[in-house]
Amino acid sequence: MSISSKLPPHFYMQEDTLQVSRQLLGKKLCTSIDGVYTSGIIVETEAYRGPEDLGSHAYNQKRTARNDMMYSEGGVVYMYICYGIHDMLNIVTGKEGSSHAVLIRALQPADGVYHMCERRGIQDLKRLCKGPGALAKALGLNKLHNGVSLQSDAIWIEDADDLKAESIVETSRIGLNIQGVYRDIPWRFYIKGNQFISRK
Repeated sequence: MSISSKLPPHFYMQEDTLQVSRQLLGKKLCTSIDGVYTSGIIVETEAYRGPEDLGSHAYNQKRTARNDMMYSEGGVVYMYICYGIHDMLNIVTGKEGSSHAVLIRALQPADGVYHMCERRGIQDLKRLCKGPGALAKALGLNKLHNGVSLQSDAIWIEDADDLKAESIVETSRIGLNIQGVYRDIPWRFYIKGNQFISRK
């Protein structure tokens, strides 16, 4: 792994979380946990835009022990547990206090597939990193990684060329129990035609 290949800190400082969500598609998400290197290509993301977004944990500037990491300067990991069992990996973006984040929804497995399968207890590559809980487990991530810098040697994202707009599908986010415009707003992004996304 080349240090220079990591996305630089200023990438995560962008205020346009939707743009970051699009730009993350096609980039390689990597972890080195207990000496085991694993990675996958990001193929699906969801954007959450701070205090105005009814679907965000930071809606109306609500700040709790659970979501406190969302208010950090962009470039750190925000992990939370969903339904009491699934660890969810989010990338904090924007300046400190913005409370913007991008949920990583699906990966196309790349490196260390054997170890990812072992962690998940399955052999089906299409299901291996299909969904945020699945990919976090495959990469060896959990709530203890909350707040870890994406410039660290534990978790990082490697740069790649941005995808063309016509290669990206924009649609509604998944699993939000809310009403109004933010329920169906097209803030989920995935690579068109990719077989590893969680849902079309």
